[in-house]
Amino acid sequence: MLTRRAWLLAGLAVVATTATPAVAQTDLKFAVTDVVGMETLQREWGPFQKMLEAKSGLKLAFFPVTNRTAAVEAMNSKRVDFVFTGPAEYVVFRARTNAVPVIAVQRVDYFPNVVVRADSGITDVQDLKGKKIALGSIGSTSRHLGPMQLLADLGLNPREDVKVVHVKPNVGFEGLKRGDVAAMGMNFTDLQKLRERDPETAYFVLARGRDLPLDLILAGPHVDKATIDKLRKGIADNAGEMMKAVLAGEGENVKYKGMAWVPSIRDEDYNYVRKMYATIGQTQFAEFVGD
Repeated sequence: MLTRRAWLLAGLAVVATTATPAVAQTDLKFAVTDVVGMETLQREWGPFQKMLEAKSGLKLAFFPVTNRTAAVEAMNSKRVDFVFTGPAEYVVFRARTNAVPVIAVQRVDYFPNVVVRADSGITDVQDLKGKKIALGSIGSTSRHLGPMQLLADLGLNPREDVKVVHVKPNVGFEGLKRGDVAAMGMNFTDLQKLRERDPETAYFVLARGRDLPLDLILAGPHVDKATIDKLRKGIADNAGEMMKAVLAGEGENVKYKGMAWVPSIRDEDYNYVRKMYATIGQTQFAEFVGD
């Protein structure tokens, strides 16, 4: 028979295991959707991961993914906790996992353009009706979805009024120079590269879109609020150092030069991306186009 003291100790043990106060998780997995392979992930995002651990107090291990769909599946199965991704990817994560926006990154000059040769005779978006337009890879926010929405915002039906071809940027540049395509949708970085590559040809920005929604870090719905708050605070309170850590990585991270952190990010800030998906005929936001 249990003594009165034994019953008291047993009761305290139950209270200790059921009434633990909310504390941040410490052993977490972090993925980046557009980086394939652990080696590349460590090379490009290692400085950021180390700085984030130091500033947040959280333990973050890399979780490499082969593509965006794999990242969604990993979040659904709770094998990954935080994901750094783009705006077009976020709306799919939200639809399929109910992911939570944590903190966003504002990129400098991140907007779509529709570009033509200055001597093409095309002076208005309506002049593109019936003509061929080059866009980037299917699903790209700034090279596909953004330019398609830009055309729609200016009165064209981009699925019916123009003929779209998807090509790599360098192929598109050559096609635009030769006149194989009447126009090309691109981001501002692409436009700078085009002018540097072909300084003897004059190019004209026929249309410039609004700034695109922001890249962001999102959390799986299984991650507790204390952990999310701790990660957000670790970045926001050390914004300058965290920015330098992102830029210290190699590869594509150069696109974040001049970036700024935006802690107060909301799901509705990505409704313009949902509008882009609807424009290309995808209204459920449940699949990544191009995968």
